[in-house]
Amino acid sequence: MPRKIIPIASAPVAEEVGLYEASKKIYPRTVRGVFARWRWAMVFLTQLVFYGMPWVEWGGRQVVLFDLAARRFFIFGLVLYPQDLIYLSGLLVISALSLFLFTAVAGRLWCGYACPQTVYTEIFMWVEHRIEGNRTARMRLDAEPMSLEKLVKKWAKHIIWIGIALWTGFTFVGYFTPIRELGMAFLQTQMGSWEVFWVFFYGLATYGNAGFMREQVCKYMCPYARFQSAMFDRDTLIVTYDPARGEPRAPRRKGPDPRTLALGDCIDCGLCVQVCPTGIDIREGLQYECIGCGLCVDACNTVMTKMSYAPRLIRYDTHNGMEGRWSRRQLLRRVLRPRVLVYAAILALLVTGLLASLVTRTPLKVDVVRDRASLARIVEGGRLENVYRLQIMNATEQPQRYRIAAHGIEGLSVSPDEAVAVEPAQSRWVAVRLQMPYGAAPAGSHTVHFDIREEGGAVQVSEKAVFLVPR
Repeated sequence: MPRKIIPIASAPVAEEVGLYEASKKIYPRTVRGVFARWRWAMVFLTQLVFYGMPWVEWGGRQVVLFDLAARRFFIFGLVLYPQDLIYLSGLLVISALSLFLFTAVAGRLWCGYACPQTVYTEIFMWVEHRIEGNRTARMRLDAEPMSLEKLVKKWAKHIIWIGIALWTGFTFVGYFTPIRELGMAFLQTQMGSWEVFWVFFYGLATYGNAGFMREQVCKYMCPYARFQSAMFDRDTLIVTYDPARGEPRAPRRKGPDPRTLALGDCIDCGLCVQVCPTGIDIREGLQYECIGCGLCVDACNTVMTKMSYAPRLIRYDTHNGMEGRWSRRQLLRRVLRPRVLVYAAILALLVTGLLASLVTRTPLKVDVVRDRASLARIVEGGRLENVYRLQIMNATEQPQRYRIAAHGIEGLSVSPDEAVAVEPAQSRWVAVRLQMPYGAAPAGSHTVHFDIREEGGAVQVSEKAVFLVPR
């Protein structure tokens, strides 16, 4: 009897499916317009401040210097010590509130115009454009096999990138080590190990972030893009596309009125996508990748002008303004809404308080440390003595002389009883002995106060200490 062969279903073959799509390189197109000029103005302004500030002198020293070795911060005529950490805390709080206020009013304009990642990416892309050509030429060059021309252009671009990155790292370290001394040490190859590390570390970060990662930093690494939704509302200024006017979109020739063709004003040229540094299509609505740079506005306005259409198909607007067809006056009036007013009031109070505290601060700091190696002892004349170490910090730009006194116990005296000279913006440790008549106070610890007074001036500081009387 013949056997019947029954086909057996083949086992399913496992198919490997990728969960993440590899990011494609973005080739932003250059564009001219109002907002492109504003971006370059901010590039020049921010880099003029960053690169130029360490070379400006103020009273014979660097105008801004965070001298970690000497534990002193110099900001114009202001000298801050570690004891002034409260001012740094206040500055951080003010910066956070300023970010909230600015975002509530104008969205992500900081990201689009002044963020270091944006600024250095713009500089690096300008170098790339000058060497490799426009968007089409760059795409073609990357697609070609390696050749002498491609090798020369790529090497030239990267050499200039590395030069900019290293100069940026050198300038960054120049805010913590006097930049002129740092330059001489660099030329003589005598830079300290930590300085070398941070020059190359910051330079490498600039080279990698601005040259390679670019929009990836904004989209995946920057936390601001993630929590911006908590600060946005329907009256926040954003870059937005007007679908009521632009849809339905379709290519067409210049000439006929789009309404006669049952079309919107958008000709679907794609320039708004090509100029976007993060590669998004603003016509799909607000996206967290949008940095609010306005380049798509410039590109669209250029096309609208060529087509003889009204500009501002893509524009800075708000959701409520777009839906209600608000005028510019209405938009400006909506800025003064409760959230903005609350942020502004709190920010004004903090700034006023911080400035008032800086103006009225005493330019003299004193730390008192009891000498634990020397206990209370009886000295000549039958007097009981405790030894202390005082750190006197002169927070002014002139040399000062200070007198030290003490009170708190009857008959208390200070030795040595002479003025202490401290150089401008310097500190000095002084050994001070407090003496009292034996038996003038019962056994135990007693609170005393050191009074440090500027000689010939009204500045005075009082610091508490403990005087020990043995049993």
